[in-house]
Amino acid sequence: MAVPNNILQQVQTYQLSNLAYLQNLNCFVSSANTKFKGFESFSGNLGDTVTFDLPPRFTTANSLVATFQSADQRVESITVDRAKNVSYAFSAQQFIFNVEDYMTKFGKSAVEELSAEIESDIAATCVEAPYRFYGDGITAINSYGQLSAALAMFRNYGTAKDETKFYISDIAQSAIVNTGLNQFTMERNNKSANSWDVGDFNKAAFYVSNLLPVHTAGTLGEAGTVLTVTSVVKDANDAVIQIVCSNAGTDANAIKLYDKGQFADGVSGQTNLRYLTFIGHKVSSNPVQFRVTADAASSGGNVTIDVTPPLKSSAGADRNLNVAIVANMQLTLLPSHRAGMITAGNPLYLAMPQLPEEVPFPTGNSVDPDTGVSLRMYHGSLFGQNQRGSICDCIWGRKAVPEYTMSVIFPL
Repeated sequence: MAVPNNILQQVQTYQLSNLAYLQNLNCFVSSANTKFKGFESFSGNLGDTVTFDLPPRFTTANSLVATFQSADQRVESITVDRAKNVSYAFSAQQFIFNVEDYMTKFGKSAVEELSAEIESDIAATCVEAPYRFYGDGITAINSYGQLSAALAMFRNYGTAKDETKFYISDIAQSAIVNTGLNQFTMERNNKSANSWDVGDFNKAAFYVSNLLPVHTAGTLGEAGTVLTVTSVVKDANDAVIQIVCSNAGTDANAIKLYDKGQFADGVSGQTNLRYLTFIGHKVSSNPVQFRVTADAASSGGNVTIDVTPPLKSSAGADRNLNVAIVANMQLTLLPSHRAGMITAGNPLYLAMPQLPEEVPFPTGNSVDPDTGVSLRMYHGSLFGQNQRGSICDCIWGRKAVPEYTMSVIFPL
């Protein structure tokens, strides 16, 4: 293996500049839930899994006569299925005469690059996990009023009472703060005004990211096409898992994985669809929204959309609709957008176990005891060859619990 074509400078020809690193806003890594008992303290590898429980769900009977229902223990699991590394190599001469005293800067830059990859992967849960959303992908989110409306809708469905976190776009933050400068009280919300940060607001902690994911929608979402329901497909539990629609044209890219859709209100002859509250099964103010679980092509004007969550109007602990989905209801899909997210109850999980020692190379594992985040670095030389190198690497898995999250849709 040849030594990479390094671009190095003789030590006597440069001065260290002390320039700061061009860092990203790594709020997802810092705020994710990594509190798995002991998971960070053992050596793991790709494929390791950790499981956590979700609260059980039940229904209430309208009498004193008990109708026993099954006790279903709900669980989620995280599999460590992601790996990244940053590596660099030198010849012995390059190392001795050029970079030995510079190694800390190479190491720091490598870790910064690695952290951006991990952060952007965790941020992808803003698109991949929620099935509810606030925003239409066209109207800018640029005011405290919109943030408050998003939080109200999020909580109306049912929410954990603590640790509400709101991830917003760094580009949107200044416009939001600007709308608050002439509002509220005589003090003019001085904390936000003086810091130019959204800060804590409406019992939520706000996090700003420059790495929010972009979702590229299918052509039906991009065009804002109004689709008409013709039929549905249900699972064995009487819940809708596929929706067949007309007015879709013929297009190989009609529907994309992680597209999000919403049933329309005010359709002639149809009852407006509403979600039931997650606990209690009462009619909420939330319109029925969904996340698409597979790409789909349209043909001859029809398209079949695979959706989550399963949409159910009949009795049971997982009932979530006020009325059944029937023919002639209408729905639309979001256009391409950048997605933030609201969470409550700390449902964004990150698992990063230590990697094993890379024998026979000197290996270091660094574990943050407060967060459970771990990173490995090892270095060495190729036996009998003029090459030595260093590798920084890590493995992780992440999961956001869908019912505890809601996407916030920022236009591109």
